[in-house]
Amino acid sequence: MGTLEELSTSLKSGFIDSNLTSFQQYNPRLLINDFKRGMKVLSNIENELSKCEEFNFSVAFITNSGVTSLINILSELDKKNIKGKIITSQYQNFTEPIALKRLLHFKNIELRIVTEGNFHAKGYIFKKSDSYSFIIGSSNLTQSALSQNKEWNVKLSSLENGALIQNILKEFEYTFDNATVVDQEWIKQYSAIYTAVRQMQKKITQQIETREDNVLNLKKIYPNQMQKNALNSLEILRNNGESRALIISATGTGKTYLSAFDVAKFQPRKFLFVVHRENIARAAMRSYKAILGYNINAGLLTGTTVNYDNDYTFATVQTISKEDKMERFSQDYFDYIVIDEVHRAGASSYKRLLEYYKPKFLLGMSATPERTDGYDIFGRFDYNIAFEIRLNSAMEENMLSPFHYFGVSEIQVDGEILDDNADFNKLVCNERVDRIIEAAHFYGWDSGRVKGLIFCSRKEEARKLSEEFNFRGYSTIALVGESSENLREESINRLEQDEIENKLDYIFTVDVFNEGVDIPTVNQIIMLRPTQSAIIFVQQLGRGLRKTVGKEFLTVIDFIGNYANNYLIPIALYGDRSFNKDTVRKIVNSGSSIIPGCSTVHFDEITKNRIFESIDNANLSKLADLRKDYELLKYELGRIPTMMDFFKHGSRDPYSFIDYKNSYYNFIVKVEDDLKLCLNDSEAKLLEFYSKEVLNAKRVDEAVLLLLLITKNKVSFGELNNILFDNFKYTITNNTITNNTAKGIINVLNGSFLKEADTKKYGIKENIIITEENGEYWFVMSVEHSKLISEGSLGFYISDTINYSINKYKSIYNLSNFRNGFLLYEKYSRKEVCRILNWDKDESSTIYGYRIKHNTCPIFVTYHKGENITGSTKYNDTFINNTCFSWMTRNKVTLDSPEVKKIKDYKKLGLRILLFIKKSDGEGTDFYYMGDVYPIDTVQTIITGDNGKELPIVNIKFGMIDEVEESIYQYLES
Repeated sequence: MGTLEELSTSLKSGFIDSNLTSFQQYNPRLLINDFKRGMKVLSNIENELSKCEEFNFSVAFITNSGVTSLINILSELDKKNIKGKIITSQYQNFTEPIALKRLLHFKNIELRIVTEGNFHAKGYIFKKSDSYSFIIGSSNLTQSALSQNKEWNVKLSSLENGALIQNILKEFEYTFDNATVVDQEWIKQYSAIYTAVRQMQKKITQQIETREDNVLNLKKIYPNQMQKNALNSLEILRNNGESRALIISATGTGKTYLSAFDVAKFQPRKFLFVVHRENIARAAMRSYKAILGYNINAGLLTGTTVNYDNDYTFATVQTISKEDKMERFSQDYFDYIVIDEVHRAGASSYKRLLEYYKPKFLLGMSATPERTDGYDIFGRFDYNIAFEIRLNSAMEENMLSPFHYFGVSEIQVDGEILDDNADFNKLVCNERVDRIIEAAHFYGWDSGRVKGLIFCSRKEEARKLSEEFNFRGYSTIALVGESSENLREESINRLEQDEIENKLDYIFTVDVFNEGVDIPTVNQIIMLRPTQSAIIFVQQLGRGLRKTVGKEFLTVIDFIGNYANNYLIPIALYGDRSFNKDTVRKIVNSGSSIIPGCSTVHFDEITKNRIFESIDNANLSKLADLRKDYELLKYELGRIPTMMDFFKHGSRDPYSFIDYKNSYYNFIVKVEDDLKLCLNDSEAKLLEFYSKEVLNAKRVDEAVLLLLLITKNKVSFGELNNILFDNFKYTITNNTITNNTAKGIINVLNGSFLKEADTKKYGIKENIIITEENGEYWFVMSVEHSKLISEGSLGFYISDTINYSINKYKSIYNLSNFRNGFLLYEKYSRKEVCRILNWDKDESSTIYGYRIKHNTCPIFVTYHKGENITGSTKYNDTFINNTCFSWMTRNKVTLDSPEVKKIKDYKKLGLRILLFIKKSDGEGTDFYYMGDVYPIDTVQTIITGDNGKELPIVNIKFGMIDEVEESIYQYLES
């Protein structure tokens, strides 16, 4: 089908009949910002830019944040010399001079500005080889408009002779020709006007804020919504007689203010705030005075300042935990104690403190309370989690500064990419220093001067790089563990100050600023170390996420080498704790579309592939890691967690425990010494059967039926259909699945689908039959089996596994991606495909590339084949585009072969052809379901075997019933 037909079909679908099959590339679409649905205007513009031959933007306003959001793709277009024209306006002097300067950096872009009138147009035009696409609506080139605001934009496509695109191009060219050319001289003049306007606005704002008769007291600090919810929760806990609680709150969300609000409500006679550094104690005291009043009797108890006679004491743990200091106060002296960064409470100093003092109320606060050293912090606080808000939730609530993350490939030194064992001299060589500086300037920072933190892997590296930066004219310092408290405070002040004299541009550090340091004005973070921990990554990222006046965003530049733990980067950025490889791959492919708010994530092609390689090579289900995540949740809950506990808490996907030990119960037995709910051997084997073969969330029908049958041993088709339709909008007795589905479900539940050896291994036998009574069909389970799996310990574990399976399926299910039993772009093994297609038996071991059976033909393709395969199996299977796939049969097949004839006659036979693809063998044994396909063209050709012999083979071009989603398409192609 050519472009004209595809476009015509898509326009008919968009404007006449939505039920018509159409092509996503040309479909008229409404573009909005909704990260929960994976939708951002930004992602659509990036996608169009990646495929265009020319582009034109017409936008009223351009900001630095907007340019930063697109800087990666603009750089790629510049390297390819893809020409672009951009028009903006001087309307209300809103467009930022720095944004115009950055656009002038690109030689491929012509930039002009409308200096008069109320120019307010917003349109993005993309020229392709034989067509145009254009986005017109409400989005300017700002980070908010591209990613967060409620915007309406319409995307349309046209051939170049279409009347609408001709009118749009004519209007664009007219405006462009009559606009002012933007060059450095014009920007210099405009900058003076822009600065004067901003200074006037700032002055007016300050006058309003300081007016004594102003009705609003703009200086007063009020709790935000998160703090209100937490305060209410703390009040409820105390009313219920609880005397201690935990607050889990991401960096920058106002934990200290929150505690001050609660202290103000509690009105303690004596109060103690415990931290691990003096500068944090000073900052906390300032925050409390801002809430409670500057006249409160507050003082410090630290290594340099000792005050005992205060109502509000702010102490370092090193000082207050000393016996002579601690026992100076009676055990009940303090009514209310706050422990900041409470995840440190496993240290002996904190333990002494907590064991000695007996306050009326104890509050622990941390962004990351999870411990890996076995200390049960949650138990210490009676498992009372008053409130929890993680990084992504805080971003969603707009509590943190947006960030623009750029994964940048590390340089090669002497032909080698830096890895985990890189030599020190390579880390500090001139080439690397120059590369760091180049990236820092290219990706930039928010308005004003740079105020940056650079995280290094070694102390010597931090010191040497600081020297090299200073030699190149920067003002920097290296802070390490041995650096004094005074030097740290002085350095932070120099970094934050706006005055040029004695300022710092960057602080190089090794883990010193991972937590507990408040530097709100940081506008650039550079990471020069391999990511070893998702928690530490988030802590370091958090140093720049605090909001402050005049700061619009944070730039994060992460240099990514050949590091084994690169897979941790997306886990940290997106807040995913499932440790499911397919989930991690999907979030990397999603780019910025599922990140809350204005924040964006950009990997260049090299770094993205390094992350995918790390995912492929990583063992995400090592016993040590499984045990750690299990114990963390156990500590949090105060009991042995269930599979549903893991699911509800957004923790590790509990199916990884089944992958490791065949059932979750088996894993618990391995790590628990005293387990009360135990199974005998036959029960354990039966649970393995249900866990591995039935309840893996690949098809939900069996799980729903089993849940019904363990509560009553007889279930009608009608009841099952009603539940499936209510929850998933399909039934098992209509054409949505097949009429064989009911039989297929029974085959699976009875174990008859399995190979005989597996059936014997599990000890499963026929326990369910289908009967007919008065014209109604029923599923009937034997009373003996129903009682066995519904009562006692086995019933508990099976019910938990069933509930997990159903809820997991619900979390990935969407009617729009459901295709006759399969979910688009979800992964399935050959065995699972046989099962969902309702084959009588598991024939996965003999399917190989494809098999025609029961009027179905699943095709399995490894997209990037290994180097060691034989010549006779080096099939040229590839996408021609998003709508067409070229595939080869097995060798020695001709046009006259029965299988080819069946495929060609698919429509007449009612043959269902399904395409499953995995990128490479490194992904494992599962394949993405790409959708159903139909043959377009069939050609016989030849393939050369290892012995040089030519073998016949048939090349079939398939049309994709569902146009392949761009992100998965690019992932497979890369």
